[in-house]
Amino acid sequence: MENNKNHKKVTIRQAAKTDFEDILALNEELAQYLSHLTMEKLEHLYDEAAMKLVVEEDGKFAGFLLGFREGADYDSVNYTWFESHYPTFLYVDRIVITPDTQSGGLGSALYREVFRTAQEANVPVVTAEYNVMPPNVISEKFHNRFGFKEVGRQKIADGEKIVSLQVATL
Repeated sequence: MENNKNHKKVTIRQAAKTDFEDILALNEELAQYLSHLTMEKLEHLYDEAAMKLVVEEDGKFAGFLLGFREGADYDSVNYTWFESHYPTFLYVDRIVITPDTQSGGLGSALYREVFRTAQEANVPVVTAEYNVMPPNVISEKFHNRFGFKEVGRQKIADGEKIVSLQVATL
C-alpha cells in the first residue's frame, strides 16, 4: 500500500472473479487501445494469467493488469510472437487504468509490481506492446519511462492496427 500523486491510498491486490464486471466495463470503455473481451474469454485469461492484479484508489476499483508467462494457453498474436522469440518472459497483456485516475501513478505502481515479480522469479525480460497505428502516445511515453525498447512491429486486427513489440531487460 502506498499513496499516489494525488495523496490517495493505492492498493494493489490479486484480482478476483468478483472484479470481472469492473474489468469488462473498463476494457470495453478503452477498447480502441485493447482488444474486446467477453466474460468467457476473461475467465480463460484469468485461469492462464501468471499475474492478475487490480489497483484501487481509496478503496475504489481503478484499473487492472493481466500478465502471462511463457507456456500459457493464450492465442494472442502478440503473446505468440514473444513466445517464439524469448524462452523466458513475463508478458504484460493488459494494463488498464480508469480515465479519471490516469496520470495519478497507478500504472506505475502496477509496473513496479510486475518488475518486482519478474525479478523474484529470475525472469530476464518483461514484454509488452502498444499501438503505433492508431498511435497511443500515452502508452509509448509510459513504457519508455520503464526502459522498454522496440524489438519488432506487426499488423493486427486484419491490418487495422500496428503494434510496437516492446522488451524491458532486467
